[in-house]
Amino acid sequence: MSSRIEGLLRPPIEFASAIAYSAVAGLMMAAPYELMMTPTVAAATGSGLLALAALRFRSAWRVFKYQKGLKKLPHYSLAFDQLRVSKERLFIGKGFEWEPKHTQRMHECEQPGAERYIKPGKFYQLARWIDGRAEYSNVMRSVSRLTRSSSRWNPVAPIADVGGYPAIHGVGLLERERDVYMKLSERVGHLLVLGTTRVGKTRFAEMLIAQDIARGDVVIVFDPKGDAELMKRVYREAKRAGRLEQLYIFHLGYPEVSARYNPVGQFTRITEVASRIAGQMPGDGASQAFREFVWRYVNVIAACRNALGVRPGIEQIKYDAENLEPLVVEYLEFLLERECRSGPLSNWKKTIDDWAAAFDDAQEKEFRKPRHMGDRSSRAMALCKFYKDHKNDHRLHDTCAESLITTFFYDTAKFNMLIASLMPLMEKLCTGKCAELISPDYLDGDRHRPIFTWAEVIRTGGIVYVGLDALSDPEVAAAVGNSMFADLTSGSGLLYKHGADHGLPFSVGGRRVYIHADEFNELVGKEFIPLLNKAGGAGYGVTAYTQTWSDVVARLGNEAQAGQVAGNLNSLVMLRTIEYATIEMLTKRLRQVDVAHAMDVSGASDVSDPDANTSFSSRTEQRVTSQRVERVHPNDVLRLPKGQAFAMTDGGTLSKIRLPLPDPADLADLPRTLQDMSDDMAKHYRSDKNWYHFQSCFDVPGAFNGLK
Repeated sequence: MSSRIEGLLRPPIEFASAIAYSAVAGLMMAAPYELMMTPTVAAATGSGLLALAALRFRSAWRVFKYQKGLKKLPHYSLAFDQLRVSKERLFIGKGFEWEPKHTQRMHECEQPGAERYIKPGKFYQLARWIDGRAEYSNVMRSVSRLTRSSSRWNPVAPIADVGGYPAIHGVGLLERERDVYMKLSERVGHLLVLGTTRVGKTRFAEMLIAQDIARGDVVIVFDPKGDAELMKRVYREAKRAGRLEQLYIFHLGYPEVSARYNPVGQFTRITEVASRIAGQMPGDGASQAFREFVWRYVNVIAACRNALGVRPGIEQIKYDAENLEPLVVEYLEFLLERECRSGPLSNWKKTIDDWAAAFDDAQEKEFRKPRHMGDRSSRAMALCKFYKDHKNDHRLHDTCAESLITTFFYDTAKFNMLIASLMPLMEKLCTGKCAELISPDYLDGDRHRPIFTWAEVIRTGGIVYVGLDALSDPEVAAAVGNSMFADLTSGSGLLYKHGADHGLPFSVGGRRVYIHADEFNELVGKEFIPLLNKAGGAGYGVTAYTQTWSDVVARLGNEAQAGQVAGNLNSLVMLRTIEYATIEMLTKRLRQVDVAHAMDVSGASDVSDPDANTSFSSRTEQRVTSQRVERVHPNDVLRLPKGQAFAMTDGGTLSKIRLPLPDPADLADLPRTLQDMSDDMAKHYRSDKNWYHFQSCFDVPGAFNGLK
């Protein structure tokens, strides 16, 4: 048991013996006769002493290096263009595998008397005191220039301002850091990244996105709040990889320069259109019936428009939902024109005109409108009557027409109550310039604002940045985001069954699709759960970033649904987090370990027998006990420095990692329009910014899918 206590928090006394051995060896070799030794014997003995000195020095240096690492970590900076991109592995940071011995070392760091080895010394504290007074004194300012120097020869150089407890990572430096990877095959099991604001979550996202783009995979980035630096990173990595032609920037806050997307324009079955719209409405309790009715109503509209050869769109659905009569007239005329060009009903147009006039007169009983249909046009009523009268004796029977007419004859007042929840959603999606983005005109020929679909993005190996502008309009952001997820889920089913090259005359090969969902709690909804459950089989890998798990629970409003989501996120990276319920997502997955604790015991006892040879007895002993503790204590997660994390990957392997600090040269140029957009985002959005700072130098105009 005692062998588990390494005894690293102590003075490195081996230095003294190493110096003594070296001095004696030097004396032997320099003056062997003074020690009454022959040169040969002196050389042999001196060599042995030098070997012992080297061993003692190595032991002392190990203790010294360990203690130094507990106070100050070595600098770690890496430009993204230096990342070694692998086709089989994903680089997630630099660190070491966290083993029970590291838990033991952390336990020792918390013992009384260990502070002197953990906290900076008095000279360092004096240097920081001088730095604090430099603002008010010229003399202090001159001295501070020396104390603040980052030279390796400055023993009191300031530690990187990343906060936290450096010892958490320092306990693993004896084994040396290494590059930590997770297998790409594990990505389809999905990855959850947790961390409070400004601790490196976005920096981590940028690092993963850079590798996915460089690898040539399909990359989709969802950014609800709008992080200007994240958008810059996506553009820069696409440019470096030579994939600018495959890049689309979609941003609800800047429709005039954004690419466009129809959330209901692509489907394998027409019923998916209704599912994507109705799925965003409440469906619990009494709301379930209303949602089902809305689903049927939208499905009727979408099916009729699809039969008319019109691609369904949000604006078109809104127009038809508000006033169904024009669709009734158009569809029934289309059906009659198609089926009654010849035969006994070929004069249907004259019959309709006559019946419309009869409905206007309302003299005959069969041409009187029902009371609740009084505001309907006579032509629409004539078309419906003609269809009903002849559907059984001709080829007119049509399921779309049946559903459309049934819906058309509902009582208007009651009908409006049933679809009351649909109209607010459609208003959210079709108000202002946002409608131009999600209900694009396919015939306008605007090449500066291309239209993309997920099927096209996947087939061409595209890159998409989606800015949802949630800070300005969270309702619209949620509606558009959920529609996109529903569309992606639908596409995953087709991809799983037929592959990315279905319907093409050539093969595009297997496509890996990586979805990065920043501010995951703003995006997650019922549409997201099927994506996590089933899309892994289609090669989709989701990486979700959020601050606390309670945000996800609050968003879903249901612990069971939150559990469904958590159960599909197999890998976990946890940066500094301050909520215990979130921390337990890591600590509860780990087995407890035994830590050893050394305890010194001493005592003395008197002897009452006056004839005894001794008057008292004493004893001193060391006892080693053990106790079971959590492998990672929650307090260790609370005290993580910025840019450091615990990572559980590859089926439960726990690693302690840190992210590279940014390299100031790790920048790229942006097109002028995109730069202006980025500057405006940085000015108006108060987003979850990075924990690091660098100066922007994106000032050279360029071109990007029409952005100039």
